[in-house]
Amino acid sequence: MAVTTMKAAVLQPDRHLSIEEIPVPKPQPGEVLLKVKACGVCRTDLHIVDGDLPPRVNNITPGHQIVGEVVEANGAGPAPGTRVGVSWLGGTDGTCSYCRAGKENLCDSPTYTGYSRPGGYAEYVTARSDFISPLPEPMEDMQAAPLLCAGIIGYRSLRVAEIKPGQTVGLWGFGASAHLTLPVLLHWGCRVYVSTRGESHRKFAKELGAAWVGSEKESPPEPVDAAVTFAPSGDVVIAALASLRKGGIVAINAIHLDRIPSFDYDKLLWGERQMRSVTNMTRQDAKDFLALAAEINLRPQITKFSLERANSALDAVRNDAVDGAAVIVP
Repeated sequence: MAVTTMKAAVLQPDRHLSIEEIPVPKPQPGEVLLKVKACGVCRTDLHIVDGDLPPRVNNITPGHQIVGEVVEANGAGPAPGTRVGVSWLGGTDGTCSYCRAGKENLCDSPTYTGYSRPGGYAEYVTARSDFISPLPEPMEDMQAAPLLCAGIIGYRSLRVAEIKPGQTVGLWGFGASAHLTLPVLLHWGCRVYVSTRGESHRKFAKELGAAWVGSEKESPPEPVDAAVTFAPSGDVVIAALASLRKGGIVAINAIHLDRIPSFDYDKLLWGERQMRSVTNMTRQDAKDFLALAAEINLRPQITKFSLERANSALDAVRNDAVDGAAVIVP
């Protein structure tokens, strides 16, 4: 490959991203080199940049919702020119008890794209060949990017909450992940209630088919069979729990949570209600969700940012200033 340097957004000690010219990475054995076509901006990226998650690597390049074109493979891998997706889970050891039990999302020694290995806020990136996903055609690059974490982890949240077709489901928060979860629930014939802050988010949820929409301080008009929370707030978790029927599950879709406030066990948790965290995703989750997304023609609403405006993209997510997903296009 003739190109030897590339632009990348590199996290600095003062918690901002600097656009720098750095060497194009070389794929190690078992890896592919990808030309980045688009990279979705996730709230987890914001947690990494803001220091809510402890740093794993100095001067990391964030980004883990990557649509890329294979440039070369070191060993077995897709042919050059193949379009693939890269997600948050960048690799596992394959040998721990969780991996052997088919629970690779709980691996003892995982690697994370854009956190423990360089991510997609760049012109090129490397990824493990066995942790990339084929992408459905003819989905556009910018449309596919948010599916690779916001979509997959939202889908896993529905599985963790054990949601069944036809149930009444509550969603707390309505950002990139929730807006991809709602169409799946409607496809399953569920009745969906949304509690979220921001008038534009509430309007967006209503436009997408939510049966009821209220503010983050309002409760749905009836108890829900299951709930998913998308905001990194313990208050939101308790609000969801307070609206849950007996025997229901609240799935907490957050890698970071500010706290869990004290609450009344007898009124909120008793009755075999459950709270479950959603941890990472598996390659099977990715395969199943991407197939479903193609089946129902799931098309995220996106706001496009150039690589040079990566900090602005993070600010937009931080301030809930976009409906749907922010996507960086180098």
